[in-house]
Amino acid sequence: MNVSLSPYGFSSTEPSPVNRMMTAFAGDYRDGFDINLGIGYVNEKTIPADLLTQAMRAVASDPATYRQAFNYGGPAGSPNLICSIRDFLLGHHIGGLDAATLDRLQLIIGPCGATSILDALAEVLAPGIVVTSDPNYYIYSDTLERKGFRILAVPEDSEGPRLDTLEQKLDALGGGVNDISFFYAVTVNNPSCTILSNPRRRALLDVASRLSRRQNRRIPIFYDLAYELLLHDPAAPPFRSVLPDDGLGIAYEIGTLSKVLAPGLRIGYLLGPGGPFMNAMVQKTSDTGFSAPLFVQEMASYLLDHHIADQLRAVNAGYREKALAVRAGIEQHLGPHLDACIGGSAGFYFYLTFKETRTEPGSPFFNRLAHPANSTLPKVIYVPGQYCVHPRGDLAELGLRQLRLSYGFEDTPRILHALSLMRGAIAE
Repeated sequence: MNVSLSPYGFSSTEPSPVNRMMTAFAGDYRDGFDINLGIGYVNEKTIPADLLTQAMRAVASDPATYRQAFNYGGPAGSPNLICSIRDFLLGHHIGGLDAATLDRLQLIIGPCGATSILDALAEVLAPGIVVTSDPNYYIYSDTLERKGFRILAVPEDSEGPRLDTLEQKLDALGGGVNDISFFYAVTVNNPSCTILSNPRRRALLDVASRLSRRQNRRIPIFYDLAYELLLHDPAAPPFRSVLPDDGLGIAYEIGTLSKVLAPGLRIGYLLGPGGPFMNAMVQKTSDTGFSAPLFVQEMASYLLDHHIADQLRAVNAGYREKALAVRAGIEQHLGPHLDACIGGSAGFYFYLTFKETRTEPGSPFFNRLAHPANSTLPKVIYVPGQYCVHPRGDLAELGLRQLRLSYGFEDTPRILHALSLMRGAIAE
């Protein structure tokens, strides 16, 4: 006798491919010995533990500013934090946003980081087709499909999803183009770390706007800025938001403080035009748990107001140094075996395409790096490209020769050692 499950519940009874892979691979992980290049954790050295302690004390000792900080909060988010994020966006010229644009938009705080905002989108928007890149944010794509959405994955070039391929895929939908639910673009793509160029960002808005006018309905486009504050390459042009140019009120930005302050704060926000959709998102936060923990929001507000400039500089300097060292290590150890290496300018991923080496679970390369617990060699964890591309998309075959490598969590010497082990695995 079984419990009756919803369609989403039934589809979730089997773990996702990434869930299965990471569970099997990390089941006997040896801390300090095995090397984790797969999990997208930030580097522990970038988390300002002393400042977090200072922020907690400041919030606890100032009940006039941080009112009832250890009680329930409002579902739209802490007024202090909302004000701090707006000041931060303006003061640091994030995306080129101006006061007039921010004044006409609404900013809300998610219940548990940016991921909770993504989850809420799938709850409040009608199921349909989601247009995104390929490779794509595989964790969210899998979630969307389990919730009844369909993915239209558009292969990317060096600037983001290819516009010619996008138009071809939209034309191929025929009448199905009316089933598009929303567009989703990660501005520093996870997994590939391809930077969505400013012209391509605007072009995607134009495509969504054109479809919206043609169908006489608003088709939203969401720009996920998860890694945008980690633009550490001085040669890369600054990002420019499309929000000032959004004439139809369909563009939204999803931001997070996880990568520059601490993932454990679980601060994610949504910025965009107010209206029924935003009202539904606020109600979803209320349904989830009234609000994000208020004292955590107030801590984030304090940190943004007092310490964010120095913290940003330190975090980006650290990741820049690691990116250059790991890029050199990739060239040294894997260069002759690669067709392509993308990343290293923003975020903390490299995306590798091998000439011949297959990387999926069960491949000789994968198995050679998955050393058992009694091995004298460390296990090396990475994310196979098989899980980074859409399984029914144009890149499914190519993904078998790809992998995502994170230089965020581990220290540089351990990453370089892992690269030498990869070279050995290819040789064997």
